[in-house]
Amino acid sequence: MAPDSSTAPHSETHRVVIIGSGPAGYTAALYAARANLSPIVYSGLEPGGQLTTTTDVENYPGYVEGVLGPAMMEDFKAQAVRFGAEVRYGKVTHLDPSERPFRLLIDDETPILSDTVIIATGASARYLGLDNEKRLLGRGVSACATCDGAFFRGMELAIVGGGDTAMEEALFLTRFASKVWLIHRRDQLRASKIMQQRVLDHPNIEIIWNTIVTDVLGEDEVTGVLVKNVQDQLERDLPVGGFFVAIGHTPNTSLFQSWLEMDDQGYIKTKPGSTQTNIEGIFACGDAQDHVYRQAVTAAGTGCMAAIDAERLLASGL
Repeated sequence: MAPDSSTAPHSETHRVVIIGSGPAGYTAALYAARANLSPIVYSGLEPGGQLTTTTDVENYPGYVEGVLGPAMMEDFKAQAVRFGAEVRYGKVTHLDPSERPFRLLIDDETPILSDTVIIATGASARYLGLDNEKRLLGRGVSACATCDGAFFRGMELAIVGGGDTAMEEALFLTRFASKVWLIHRRDQLRASKIMQQRVLDHPNIEIIWNTIVTDVLGEDEVTGVLVKNVQDQLERDLPVGGFFVAIGHTPNTSLFQSWLEMDDQGYIKTKPGSTQTNIEGIFACGDAQDHVYRQAVTAAGTGCMAAIDAERLLASGL
């Protein structure tokens, strides 16, 4: 078992430290380990990232029969460890970018040094905050239509949201669902006009205006949602087999906001064709810098890129 970060000597210095342990972090660890860089991975408070909240993953290459999200992350971890990566449970709570090697603080108490840092902290899907929404996550509740839509063939589905992402996901769900109910709390959508029109024109999508979701129904799996009209306050049950939340994601990048360049949503900016941030030696990969695709396979790809970028920088002697 990898040692706990709190037991690490205060004087330890590493070539590569990876912050985060989802597909991006573990892939970066694999590539860095195979380059004999002996990377250290700090898994954070949610080892494995968002995939640990999913059930079956069927769209990752190589898993012909599909795989449970947590099991896939254990496979990623085991492969990285096999080649020499060290995975530690702990959270990076401070990073000083002012000089190299960079100084990191683990769990507010343990300092370590690293020549390069790879940020793979991911992003967190926003949810409505309902108790049953959390309880049924992965059992009919999802924040990724691309990931999970195929599990609901022939069912009626509900999705909540009003932006472009919600429109895209609603349209995607029509490939599998018999009907898609799009629930929006206002009387007009926030999405671009072209995306609105595609949804409005689709025969299998019906929009429920001025409505909020107040509960998710079901014991072991979703059987419906309870919705309330915000104007007349009337409630009704909407019988659906799945409930999708498309109200955005929050990148887990607050630790770096004062010194890394980010877009207005908090996603880390990287140089074109690279994972290099505005600070030499600090790289970003996965959903912490990708607000477009947000897939396990694309996160893994940028994790590979970050490790190669770090290896090349170290090899140059910088």
